[in-house]
Amino acid sequence: MTLAQHLTDEQVRRLSWRCRRGLLELDIVLQRFAVSYLPGLTQAELVALDGLLDLPDNEFLDVLTLRVPIAKASALQARNLDGPALQSVLAKLSDREKTEGQSGDH
Repeated sequence: MTLAQHLTDEQVRRLSWRCRRGLLELDIVLQRFAVSYLPGLTQAELVALDGLLDLPDNEFLDVLTLRVPIAKASALQARNLDGPALQSVLAKLSDREKTEGQSGDH
């Protein structure tokens, strides 16, 4: 089941608000993500997103841009998040899912 089947509109709005960040680059990525993907996340992806949102902005951006491996983000490791769900959220955040399917289109 997807998260959309469990979250109320108010809960989705709260998560969207939590996606607002002080670092402009991260704020842009998270707002785009919230509009495109938030309503369809699975429960495991929601937990992974929650873990990512707990990261300080600079560390979050470093993980998102692959400058820092996930294994080096101690806050994520301490939460023992589901690896595939975390990878799925990161792919959606970076739009790798869309660009992988469109390779060769440009």
